[in-house]
Amino acid sequence: MALCCGTGFFMKTAKIYQHRWALIRVPILATLIVLGTLAWWQLYPMPPRHVVISGGMPDGAYEAHAARYAEAFGRHGMRAKTLGSPGSPVNLQRLGHGQADLALVQGGMAWTPDGSPTLPPGKAPVQTIAIVDTEGLWLFSRHTHIRSLTELSGRRVAAGPIDSGHRHLLQRLLRHQRVADSDVQWSSLSGLEAARALERNALDAVFLVASPHAPVVMHLLRTPGVHLARIEGASAIIEHHPFLDARLLPQDSLGKGLPALDTPLLTTSTHLLARGGLDPAVQRLAAAITREVHGGPQVFHHDGELPNLRHTDFPPSPQARQVLLRGLSGPEAWMPFVPAQWLQRLVVIGLPLSLLGIGLMHLIPAFLHWRLVARLSSWYGELKFIEHDLLVRRVVDVGGMELSRINARLEAIMAATARMRLPPELQPRWYTLRQHIAFVRSQLERYRGR
Repeated sequence: MALCCGTGFFMKTAKIYQHRWALIRVPILATLIVLGTLAWWQLYPMPPRHVVISGGMPDGAYEAHAARYAEAFGRHGMRAKTLGSPGSPVNLQRLGHGQADLALVQGGMAWTPDGSPTLPPGKAPVQTIAIVDTEGLWLFSRHTHIRSLTELSGRRVAAGPIDSGHRHLLQRLLRHQRVADSDVQWSSLSGLEAARALERNALDAVFLVASPHAPVVMHLLRTPGVHLARIEGASAIIEHHPFLDARLLPQDSLGKGLPALDTPLLTTSTHLLARGGLDPAVQRLAAAITREVHGGPQVFHHDGELPNLRHTDFPPSPQARQVLLRGLSGPEAWMPFVPAQWLQRLVVIGLPLSLLGIGLMHLIPAFLHWRLVARLSSWYGELKFIEHDLLVRRVVDVGGMELSRINARLEAIMAATARMRLPPELQPRWYTLRQHIAFVRSQLERYRGR
């Protein structure tokens, strides 16, 4: 019974080994492909090939920055769509609702009116990719005597649409100066439209948060009869609004007579933010792009000073911090972005699974081969015991029952080997085993004939 069971197992093992490609290697290969696909799509998915960037108004610096980012993403093999925006509050809403992946936001949007930092309520977490620019708080007027924000009370002031960052910031500053929103005659004009209205004397003042080279700033600085107000009490304003800073705009720094005198100016930072959950690889690429776009010198900072992550209003991205400090690393540093992502996943997922598959496809057949050889060797051992019994007992009389028992053992081995279907490399051992069985049977026949 034991011999029959062992023979059945041996035959199954021989069949599996003989069809090892179909029964072992192909299933292993298929399993590894399925595991690799699941790991690729679930554990380490490819980053998106498309990003949405929320910029600003058509004639503003944010829209220009967004266009340059889109162009840079395109050079790296990614499609980028830019969205116009009335201002930073809308950009934050788009990030929070997943309508944009990246957005430009002016400083102060993460600070409450009482000066304490906070994240936007009711919105998904956002991270800072980098501080990319320094913007001035520009107050242009036809009245040379305006030197304080409180003097805007009762005047016609353009600070952009109601949901723009310009108006949001000016209203915050005015409230701190105890000027109610209703005390100001607000205009929704912005950009060059607001500048032309000021030229026509349809406005008393235009308030902007913009970079020094913004078209509207340059236009108003060149317009006769329009003056850049020198806001007094800047130190007190900064003390209550930590996201602001005081800078000196040097004479002629923007061109001949622009400005005509050294002018103190309040400034704030421009943040490039990423929505919560944006793929880490896209965050790294966005940080690298900010280095391309904003690495040169500007009016308010030196070469290489920006982009950075100092004094950010929102939590900084760890991925972006590494890139800003050390640059891109690994395949991302020396090959295009999309091929680099493929290569990383092939190394992280494909290489270990390939090594595992190669090992299994060799070890399992090798184990089955060893089992087959071991079984053949055990039958050789059976024959050796039978020969030993015959040699030892040759001098004594062996009864018919003992001979029948020995013969039954030989018949069982012969029957088992007759049903074998061994792989070609084991066929010589099988033939040799059959010859040895025949030899022992002939010895047994001569012994019985004595």
